[in-house]
Amino acid sequence: MSTRTLPRTAALVAAVTLASGLAAAPAQAQTDPASQRQRDFTAAAKEFGVPENILLGVSYLESRWDANAGTPSTSAGYGPMHLTDLRAAGVATSHHDEGTEDPRGDDARPALHPQAGPAAPPPGLQTVDEAAQLLRTDAGTLRTDPTQNIRGGAALLAKYNTGNNWYDAVARYSGSAGDAARTFADEVFDTVKAGTARTTDDGQQVTLEATPDLTLPQHSDSNPANVECPKRVTCESVPAPYQELPGNDYGNHDLANRPESQKIDHIVIHDTEGYWANVLDLAQDPTYVSWHYTIRSSDGLIAQHVPTKDVAWHAGNWYVNAKSIGIEHEGFAAKGTWYTEAMYRSSAKLVGYLARKYGIPLDRAHIIGHDNVPGTIPSTIAGMHWDPGPYWDWSHYFDLLGAPLGGFGLPGSSLVTIDPDFAKNQPAFTGCDSPGTPCAPRGSEAVVLHSEPSETSPLLVDIGLHPKGTASTMDVADVGSRVATGQQYAVAEIRGDWTAIWYLGQKGWFHNPRGARVAKPAFGWVVTPKAGLASVPVYGRAYPEPAAYPANVTVQAITPLPYTLSAGQKYSSGGVVGSEYYWATTFDVADHVVVKGKLKYVQIQFGHRIAFVKADDVRFLPAF
Repeated sequence: MSTRTLPRTAALVAAVTLASGLAAAPAQAQTDPASQRQRDFTAAAKEFGVPENILLGVSYLESRWDANAGTPSTSAGYGPMHLTDLRAAGVATSHHDEGTEDPRGDDARPALHPQAGPAAPPPGLQTVDEAAQLLRTDAGTLRTDPTQNIRGGAALLAKYNTGNNWYDAVARYSGSAGDAARTFADEVFDTVKAGTARTTDDGQQVTLEATPDLTLPQHSDSNPANVECPKRVTCESVPAPYQELPGNDYGNHDLANRPESQKIDHIVIHDTEGYWANVLDLAQDPTYVSWHYTIRSSDGLIAQHVPTKDVAWHAGNWYVNAKSIGIEHEGFAAKGTWYTEAMYRSSAKLVGYLARKYGIPLDRAHIIGHDNVPGTIPSTIAGMHWDPGPYWDWSHYFDLLGAPLGGFGLPGSSLVTIDPDFAKNQPAFTGCDSPGTPCAPRGSEAVVLHSEPSETSPLLVDIGLHPKGTASTMDVADVGSRVATGQQYAVAEIRGDWTAIWYLGQKGWFHNPRGARVAKPAFGWVVTPKAGLASVPVYGRAYPEPAAYPANVTVQAITPLPYTLSAGQKYSSGGVVGSEYYWATTFDVADHVVVKGKLKYVQIQFGHRIAFVKADDVRFLPAF
């Protein structure tokens, strides 16, 4: 852990500055229904003697002032103030236990399917009980009533404020200790200094006025020497074991020498489907699988498990594993939970740092979700994982990365970027809590595709997910007929308010009316089959030609996926990549070989997932 020392005088000055910066709300806001939440913050701050901008800042770092319809966050927090109730959150299982995906995804080794079992929420803070006692109310009210939730959070901050030190009170509110708590407080104070405003998920307009002359605490920004992390976040080392096991087996990752041996092309965003402590136990299990980092929901604490030079077993596709960094986020793809702002911010800082370090473009062709990783061969497609799910806010995430999505092309461009309004876009998914049960309405980054320009027409067919040729479904785990924020697709046709894109060899239609666009013009490059080719094969990995393999390395098959890229169709290009295969089947690193071929591929956005086509099979066309 790093050492961060906060001078008491700095915290006192900050508190005085914040308290003196409060301003009365405009008269119009006193009756506007859309400003009720603003009035709730004002009233609660006055009732409990908490500076209003501190109360607003803490709430923003927890929930961005959203109510989230009374559902819990990924760390069991409820409401705008993220009051935690671990009892109500339930149990969890690791997503690595679900489906048939082999996280390693290497045909040269036996499939790996470790089992973790259910994990109960960790014992810890029950801030909803603490707040309920202070307000003399019940936990259920605090979970579901935003006004009372804000009062509960204010009461807790007032209780935590000893010696008129609001910085320490904010740090304690995070539920953490040491550097992680101070990182959370730093983010709150930075937000208060800069100010912000937004419309919440339930239509409330909330503003935190900037406090530009705020005196911020001064302390060191050091992290342990053995972690790869940016400044202004707290990182710790929780190493994954590279360990020899019985039966000529080993775990739980592969040593390498990236980027000298192989270029790192992707950062893969995952969610844990489990709670922090249990997930860290799994990362340290030599018989389990691995990933490079885990990020905690409550405060954004980062744990590094595998050095970025090494290859972790996380994405279910060995080609992608060998050329990516995997980051797990404490949370759940669909179980009625939402991701905290503290985690979004910490993750964005980490990804920005890694992208700069390894020259990874900040776009959705290279910063991808696990749900965007392709199956390796036809038989693995149906078992691929789909986290972080349709409720991960890619638009907000890329804003935090300083690389906003959408809106950069000319009107009428033949390429579009998917970019719906996250809060207003609420597809009617099912299966979040149990199969077939409607999910609670909530904002989403996903846009659903239809086979015709009509909401009543069937969804598209994904022959890889549904080999019998049946249409895709609205099950939250079925990615066969949906696109995601930031992804780019070639326009196939426009009819009135409906736009069709090329998707898995079909036209996929979505409603895109003027004034409520869910896709925006883009510019870039698309690929289409070369003249004379009726169709070209599509692949889930970019493996070398057979002649590239040395005699002691087994040639890996170049197996096409069961889709068609036909003449006349166009797909967005993510760039040309070389062909590579990392032969790493033994514990002895001396036996490991990076095979590089002459064959070139083009990464394309083919469906919900990326894919690859041989560069010799396609030609490039500009789109703008």
